[in-house]
Amino acid sequence: MRVVVAGASGLVGSSLARRLGLRHSVLALTHSDLDVADAEAVQKKLSEATPHLVVNAAVLGVDACEENPALARRVNEEGAAAVARAAAETRALLVHLSTNYVFDGDRDPANPYTVEDTPRPINVYGRTKLDGEEAVRRFAPESFVVRTSWVYGRGRETFLGSVPARLRRGEGVRAITDLFGNTAYLEDLTERIEEIVERRRFGTYHVVNEGVTTYEAFAREAARLVGLDERAASRQIETVREGDLSRKAPRPRSTPLRCLLSEDLGLPPLRGWREALAAWVRTDG
Repeated sequence: MRVVVAGASGLVGSSLARRLGLRHSVLALTHSDLDVADAEAVQKKLSEATPHLVVNAAVLGVDACEENPALARRVNEEGAAAVARAAAETRALLVHLSTNYVFDGDRDPANPYTVEDTPRPINVYGRTKLDGEEAVRRFAPESFVVRTSWVYGRGRETFLGSVPARLRRGEGVRAITDLFGNTAYLEDLTERIEEIVERRRFGTYHVVNEGVTTYEAFAREAARLVGLDERAASRQIETVREGDLSRKAPRPRSTPLRCLLSEDLGLPPLRGWREALAAWVRTDG
């Protein structure tokens, strides 16, 4: 296939470009190559590339959205609409990356959100990502909306991805105790996206590793995996509550996800978050 990846400098976009590039011809576009909110430029680029598949991983981050709602709407909603229209015009399939932050987080960790639950975002990021999803469904029916959560892996440093190496070096980390959700290891996320595209069942997917965790539990498991005993781990891991951090955007408290569409297709759950973290530690973590 000919594949266009928009947002290819980001964590998920860069990983998908690498993985898809092993089997397909990939045009990886960063923001400097293509502003997704420039509908005319998007249409021109895709009509020239004539892709079979378009991946929209372009996004403005959580706190940046809260600081600049107009830019958030331009990238996360108008950009999604522009890419969806252009993909439909060129008859390309579309993978659109979205987020657990479309939900309010008012959920018991043992009771995951599915596509049957009504999204109720509590911050600008979540609202604009939800509006972007709706634009994709409206303009590009042949699309896969992939919601994911707490992504980490090779390509860009994130808190989760950097924890094992920092602990191994003897550095301290601050880990939040009162947010609950699923992690998504990039290798597993991108592999599942490939499987979804191959099956061509359009709809909304929740793609995360099995099992609910917290940042604190993730950090303590990372400490164990890099060989720290409990005493050393407690010295290096400082526990904090979300409210202690004074971040710009409020975070949903609990956003466990379950994918009904994957189950309907017979796709097995992704491996558990501990197993995925161990794989990360063995390679780059």
